[in-house]
Amino acid sequence: MLRVLNCHHRHLVLLFSRIPEVSKLFSTIMHKRRSNATEEKDGLRRSTRVTKRAKLATEAGEEEVKVEVTTIHIDKELAVKPSATKEGKAKAADTDIIDVSSLPERVCSNWKVGAHVSAAGGVENAVFNAAKIGANAFALFVKSQRKWSSPPLTDASISSFKSRMKQLSYNPKYILPHGSYLINLGNPDTEKREKSYECFLDDLKRCDSLGLDLYNFHPGSSLGIVEPSVSMTHIADCINRSHRDTPGSKVVVVLENMAGSGNIIGSDFAHLGEIIGQVDDKSRVGVCLDTCHMFAAGYDIRTKEGWNSTVELFDTHVGLKYLRGMHLNDSKTACGSKKDRHDNIGVYVFHSIYAFLPHIIHSGHLSIQTFAHILTDPRMQDIPLILETPSHEGSNKNWDVWVKEIEVLNLLSVGTNSAVRSSPCGKDAKHASEVNYDLLARGIKDVIQATGSSTGGGKPTKSTLKKSAKDAAPQESQKVKRGKRRAVDNE
Repeated sequence: MLRVLNCHHRHLVLLFSRIPEVSKLFSTIMHKRRSNATEEKDGLRRSTRVTKRAKLATEAGEEEVKVEVTTIHIDKELAVKPSATKEGKAKAADTDIIDVSSLPERVCSNWKVGAHVSAAGGVENAVFNAAKIGANAFALFVKSQRKWSSPPLTDASISSFKSRMKQLSYNPKYILPHGSYLINLGNPDTEKREKSYECFLDDLKRCDSLGLDLYNFHPGSSLGIVEPSVSMTHIADCINRSHRDTPGSKVVVVLENMAGSGNIIGSDFAHLGEIIGQVDDKSRVGVCLDTCHMFAAGYDIRTKEGWNSTVELFDTHVGLKYLRGMHLNDSKTACGSKKDRHDNIGVYVFHSIYAFLPHIIHSGHLSIQTFAHILTDPRMQDIPLILETPSHEGSNKNWDVWVKEIEVLNLLSVGTNSAVRSSPCGKDAKHASEVNYDLLARGIKDVIQATGSSTGGGKPTKSTLKKSAKDAAPQESQKVKRGKRRAVDNE
């Protein structure tokens, strides 16, 4: 009987609604099924409910009832006290008990490295997913990034998100939510721009309800219909309007620099500066710098000199005071390609950060040395530094990959500056200087296994870093060198 109900309960509801006796039996069976639905299997707690509506015939007429059919999967590390009452369900989020014993210890550093993690199943899951990879910062989508509208956040989800943020010691200033990919505030079409604005405003309000400080989004495009300056004015107008529509909010709207393909706004730092210049409340606007986008747009940040000159250029056109976060991505394409192709962090000395995944062969154009500039630059401290690097088959939904990337990126700040001190990342977390050598040895061992490199674990030497810088720096071709020699000979 139950098997039949599983396959055809929608049709049976309509049939049984006309037969009072069978209707009663159906309700009894479903009630019993709900009562016995919770089971332990493969380390997961599963409970089954239903979400269909049907009209059951009664002596007094037709009565509408709910029949639920949704399966809920809860990680074994998260124990939520069960409650059969509506009041208990509403308070369930406040009773989240997180077992932190299985979570990796977070390294304390003034450079807050993390990743864009999944919020599947509810925004509250993003917090736990960040803790699973040892992140000190994280990004998430507060709703579907590919739909114009999504169901509102529930009170339980909001409460659980805030509770987990507190339990896992995450500061809202290091959380960088990402906006919908559909938004184009620079669209010259008024109706379409209004649709984008409504989606944008909804994102902003969701961030506010979650107690977050930042909201990152892509500026938009002129679509080649109007001059870029016209679209920049549209973007600034929408930001000003959003500030007026959220008067009690402190959420900062964060513009992201772009790679420069087509008619996209934001590949030039001057674009960002022009938009911000037209924003009235400058306390609620900022910028997120994406390393892949910078490189693709033509900013060569591979050398220390190139990095410093790029930061100075940003300070001139925008202002470092507006820098509220970064996306740490290597690039699959060359400098100035105008292509937004994220790659995993390339390690020239050790071939790849994915040495622990032998089936992956990779070397990003930026290399680990570029990120060494960032992770030792005091101007990049105290902001979220978010990985948006690709996932790979067999990498456990990218968690294994991000654990290694975060660990190695932390080594750059911890390993090259043992004097770093910051507030604890958690109740029992160690300071960076206390885990320096142990973490360095473990991280390098994981990275170089199967590469055949002769470099062992331990603290990297200056010669190693110099070699990495040399390998990472752009090299002149033999043709160019011969041309220079001829020019000298002809003088």
